[in-house]
Amino acid sequence: MFKYVLQLIVGIFALLVSTLITWYEGSAITYNSFEWEYSTPFTKLFTIEITSGRDISQLDYFVYAAKFQPLFPAIMMLSVFYILSVVGYYLIKHKSKWAIGIWGFIGCIMILLSGFIFNSATIGGRIFFWITLVSGLISVAVAVFVYLINFKHKVTVNSN
Repeated sequence: MFKYVLQLIVGIFALLVSTLITWYEGSAITYNSFEWEYSTPFTKLFTIEITSGRDISQLDYFVYAAKFQPLFPAIMMLSVFYILSVVGYYLIKHKSKWAIGIWGFIGCIMILLSGFIFNSATIGGRIFFWITLVSGLISVAVAVFVYLINFKHKVTVNSN
């Protein structure tokens, strides 16, 4: 159990540090008025009119950083996936039926997310497309693998 907790602590620490750096890098959007039209989906979602940089939602900082400074947003995404993987691995060892559901859900969400950013024009968008697509495919593959192992185990137990 200690090794899982330690890995979760490392993953959460990486997530927190990368989130703070991403938030800082993304705050540059407040000075780049040319990007306000294209990189502020959350501000638009809340129907806020941008008249100055202070009107921009802080969530849009992450969008801007992901588009133009993708290193730390990618570390953020990978650390979230790592945290979920540690939890999923623990579930495989202790509650395999739950693991199938969790890995399948994570995979579907990641693949769906990759579909939203499929035709991104920025390098950050393309990086996030590949991260989410590959992570989603790995998650679905793990779910199928665990399901097949459970199915094979049930068949051998029932045949004896």
